Amino acid sequence: MRHYRQVGSTNDVLAELADQGAAHGTVVVADAQTAGRGRHGHRWFSPAGTGLYVSVLLRTVSAPVLTLAAGVAVAEALRAAGGLEATLEWPNDVVVAGGGDPRKVAGILVEATTARGRVERVIVGIGINLREAVWPVELVDRAGSVEGLSGRRVDPAHLLVELLAALATRCAEIESGAVAGLLARWEALAPSSHGAIVEWSVGSGRHRGVTEGIDEHGALLVRVGTHLERLAGGEVHHVR
Repeated sequence: MRHYRQVGSTNDVLAELADQGAAHGTVVVADAQTAGRGRHGHRWFSPAGTGLYVSVLLRTVSAPVLTLAAGVAVAEALRAAGGLEATLEWPNDVVVAGGGDPRKVAGILVEATTARGRVERVIVGIGINLREAVWPVELVDRAGSVEGLSGRRVDPAHLLVELLAALATRCAEIESGAVAGLLARWEALAPSSHGAIVEWSVGSGRHRGVTEGIDEHGALLVRVGTHLERLAGGEVHHVR
């Protein structure tokens, strides 16, 4: 494990280590990021003293459901270490109701590197908001922290141990082929995966439908009129 006080991005640091031959399971942790990234090119707000920012190198797991597995691991770790009723929104946003609209307390960015037509390695980046911060204006209505929502001060080291253990368990399920149990656990942690109204864009068009779970590859199933849409990527907005 490598620990840094501040980096640009833990994923980028770990990618450099991977290029130098770092082993499967190598972990990078930072107290702050100056260029943290989220999905779809979004910035991940990562100030010092308020969060846990960690990346894990995987060389033996590259299944499509890995993104869901990471979400399950984060939610389970938050429940175990923080007593927080964390839930998931497809594919891996970790949210807490907080007495009103869900607040996002953690985000996950999975980045794969391919060589000769096959996945060579995967880096799983995770950012968890532990304490309240002065959120950027675009996050004020959406972001939350473990301490702010639970009233409990969580030890980052304890949370990290729970997180790595949970991620190892879920990755072992994928490697053994026991994906059905993983998908069932994801759906149990994701109440919005059934019966929720969602919107998404395709080209210049905007679409709306009702969620009907996920398939065996982790794609979100959405009922639109009389037909079922399969969403394997892109950004989905939950209509409140």
